[in-house]
Amino acid sequence: MVATLPLVTFLKASGVGVDETDLKVHLACSNGSEDPIDSFYEGKFKEYQEYQTRRNFECAQVIGLIDIGNSDWLFAGVYRINGTAKPNPANPEHFHYDTELLPGQDHLIGRLKVRHERTRASYVWHKGDVTLPIIEILRERQVMGDFPGFNRVRLSHRELRSIMGQRTPSWKAALCSISGIYLITDTSSGELYVGKASGEQGIWGRWAAYADNGHGGNVELKALLKSKGPAHMSNFQYSVLEIADTHASEQDILDRESHWMKVLGSRAHGLNG
Repeated sequence: MVATLPLVTFLKASGVGVDETDLKVHLACSNGSEDPIDSFYEGKFKEYQEYQTRRNFECAQVIGLIDIGNSDWLFAGVYRINGTAKPNPANPEHFHYDTELLPGQDHLIGRLKVRHERTRASYVWHKGDVTLPIIEILRERQVMGDFPGFNRVRLSHRELRSIMGQRTPSWKAALCSISGIYLITDTSSGELYVGKASGEQGIWGRWAAYADNGHGGNVELKALLKSKGPAHMSNFQYSVLEIADTHASEQDILDRESHWMKVLGSRAHGLNG
């Protein structure tokens, strides 16, 4: 625990080339539909930060901090700003910055927590009373929580992508170890899809495909996403219905899949064809 050491002082002592003369701090918070901590868990905070609604990074460098509650912030890196903002091709009224993570800080990103009392501003200059004292140094990079047990699995699509992107050890070990029956719920309509996983990597291998494209090759889910658009996958929720016996045959697993389809009515009223 470090109570008073300012973040920039610590970074400089660690060999990170921070330029205090033209330095901004990005206080990244959830806007209700997008949470930067999810992007961080997915390994995509840099891309998340580069898209801005205004010219917020007209500076040499920016420190990325992510809101984790109670005026505490997780350090997400110091980035060099390469040139001025360009119009965002997807939305010309917004902007895109080309940024580059400064070298020598990979071992610190996601491990430093700092304290800062935020006002309304999300972008502040690093000067005056913006000292960002370090309040904790984690032993390991902060990642999504450990596997909670099969009967407690309930993941949004974004959480699933985060787990797969990080290859979170406890989740991978658990989901690779078992075959079984899983459920995908379209939370916007209540429609259900029952699926089975019996391959070499169990449920992990099957869910990795869903994390990638939302449909995992399923005809019905493909059709749904084609109709609603790829963004609709954000409504999908993933849970485990039943773990297969280690001695279960492929036919046993197919029978259990059919059982759950009948119980939940996912053929007649859901997303199973």
